[in-house]
Amino acid sequence: MEKLYLRDLLHFSEEEYGNVKIRFNQSNGYDDPMDLYQHNPDIVNNQWLFWRSKQRYFQVGQIAICLLKLSYDTWLFTTIKKVTKDFNLYDGINYEGEELEKYKSYFGRVVIKYRKTFQAQGCYYGSICDDLEVQQILPAIFDGNDFPGYDKVRLSYGQLETVLNRGKRDWIAALENQKAVYLITDKESGKMYVGSATSDYGMLLQRWRSYIANGHGGNKELIELVERKGIDYIKTNFYYSILENYNAKVDDRVILERESWWKETLQTRTFGYNSN
Repeated sequence: MEKLYLRDLLHFSEEEYGNVKIRFNQSNGYDDPMDLYQHNPDIVNNQWLFWRSKQRYFQVGQIAICLLKLSYDTWLFTTIKKVTKDFNLYDGINYEGEELEKYKSYFGRVVIKYRKTFQAQGCYYGSICDDLEVQQILPAIFDGNDFPGYDKVRLSYGQLETVLNRGKRDWIAALENQKAVYLITDKESGKMYVGSATSDYGMLLQRWRSYIANGHGGNKELIELVERKGIDYIKTNFYYSILENYNAKVDDRVILERESWWKETLQTRTFGYNSN
């Protein structure tokens, strides 16, 4: 089968290559743009695309292509804009642009295969256009990873918030009728919290919704943590995973016994956030 390249979708002429630039967005060590994109695409398509640290990256009239890292050598094409304003700002959003509507059907759907070997955030489109292979055109806009199975769930606060707020069907279906023993991990302190989801608390989906709503889910020590450090601490440092899952027919007493077993095993009453 003949390979398809991004140039086959965009149809820029060689004369236009010098006016088109690509920006590659990937984790900066603090924020993962993929998490931000799933929560709100404009954060990547505006803030990350048009952020200026030192030298000017774009000029008014240039075309800006935004790619977002999916894996080692795959990237998601999220938008393409014409730069309309330059605000002459450092360490801030320096540009404003208008999306090119004729390409809108591709935004968030085209997966590009490209091995980036240079350190710079971007380059001129013409210098690499022959290497930007279209690996896949998704049937719908990319909205994150599919449910991986109960034994492989590990979500940051932001990822869990996105799953719940966007109502991802596969995740919702997997969580809404499940009882479980779950683990919350504070990556900053290393402390853990073991909890349970039973019929009394609306199953796992409702239990985790409560943590996203206020950061603590009504748990004593987590309430104290939020009051002391604020919910932004939770949003930055908390991860949620499943230790054991059970169907809705399992007696709640079984789940509570297993919850107690995990508390003892992980010593979360002594070294973690469990108070009982």
